[in-house]
Amino acid sequence: MRVPLLDPRTATGEVARFFEATTLFRGRVPNSACTWAHVPDIAKFFLLAGTPLQREGAGGVLSCRIKEMAVLKTSHANSCNY
Repeated sequence: MRVPLLDPRTATGEVARFFEATTLFRGRVPNSACTWAHVPDIAKFFLLAGTPLQREGAGGVLSCRIKEMAVLKTSHANSCNY
């Protein structure tokens, strides 16, 4: 069973604010954020905890290129459309 993605264009209230913050932090709203938005408290945690790990120079040891390759490979293995 797949969790439906929430659409940032039609979101309201707390979910809309989460999508706005995601765009500010990450420059876009990835599908993972559209899934987390079903539970706003968890979504906020992942936004704050995950964003620094995905940016270069934020304490991680992998380059952004390697991180993106891991995301794409995982998405492909799970039949995600990216």
